[in-house]
Amino acid sequence: MTGFDRRTVMASTGALLGASGLAPFAFAQSARPLAGKSVLVTGTSSGFGRLGAEHYARLGARVFATMRGVPRPQADELRDLAKRDGLDLHVIALDVQSEKQVNAAITEAQRINGGPLDVLVNNAGINIHGPVEVQDMEATHLSFDTNVYGLMRTARGVLPGMRGRKSGLIVNVSSQVGRVVSPNGGIYSATKFAVESMSEQLAYELAPHGVDVAIIQPGGFPTGIGANRARLTAALADRVTDINKQGYPQAVAAMKPASAPSSTPWANAPDPMDVPRAIAEIIAMPAGKRPLRTAVHPGNKPQLEINRVSREAQLAWLGNGPNGAWMKAVHD
Repeated sequence: MTGFDRRTVMASTGALLGASGLAPFAFAQSARPLAGKSVLVTGTSSGFGRLGAEHYARLGARVFATMRGVPRPQADELRDLAKRDGLDLHVIALDVQSEKQVNAAITEAQRINGGPLDVLVNNAGINIHGPVEVQDMEATHLSFDTNVYGLMRTARGVLPGMRGRKSGLIVNVSSQVGRVVSPNGGIYSATKFAVESMSEQLAYELAPHGVDVAIIQPGGFPTGIGANRARLTAALADRVTDINKQGYPQAVAAMKPASAPSSTPWANAPDPMDVPRAIAEIIAMPAGKRPLRTAVHPGNKPQLEINRVSREAQLAWLGNGPNGAWMKAVHD
């Protein structure tokens, strides 16, 4: 299998620049580098999704901003913004936990777009803290249903159109804790480890179809996920049984802080726009030239060495086998 040309960008080789690790590409050449691109984003009521939906639209993309619970004020705000500033931005109801709603939203987006979508940004996610033993099945199912199954539902929805056209990009927002683990981080790391492995497998399988997959690995940023995490974690703390929590008194106490989390960003907080900017740069790159993994944070990126070793191990194991050309296309 020939004709594929992709690259892996690694900080250890000096290729990563700034928070996103990406050198400027089309952004140095055009004020609207995403013009002509159609982009569907999940989880746009807050955080990276909300910032990204507006950012991609201002860069010229036709954006389908999706969120659950529509109608809601966040949806009205985006619609008003699009009307006021003349942005090609459409708000569509989409709960990633509902296959029926996912398929309906993608069908509507493709109808408005007049054909298959160019880009899917899987951003929707939740985070519930606490020791693994404390995570009851309700919390565990909700975490996987949102962070993993939701990603699979949306990918399966857009892929027939992308494959048929032999072009497309799926961007999956993972986390640095999709490669490294922090104690008492709940099931979140497990879901993001799943996102990492499923995304890499998709990248190999989609290489012969001309569809790229890009994994974004953010570090800690001040976004709306913090308040949502506090709410979901506190609800779990109220449900947990004494027998399961008795071994972790300090961790369980931290699941219900005495005061609500502040909405004010912490001192010297990194800019959450770093993530949408990195995604926009990847979208603007030529097909087949996009990095598989991009670490995004101005500070420590502990996952980079794991990314490097994983790449080398994968290629050493299967790089010369029947699927080796696909794997080399993704990594090289």
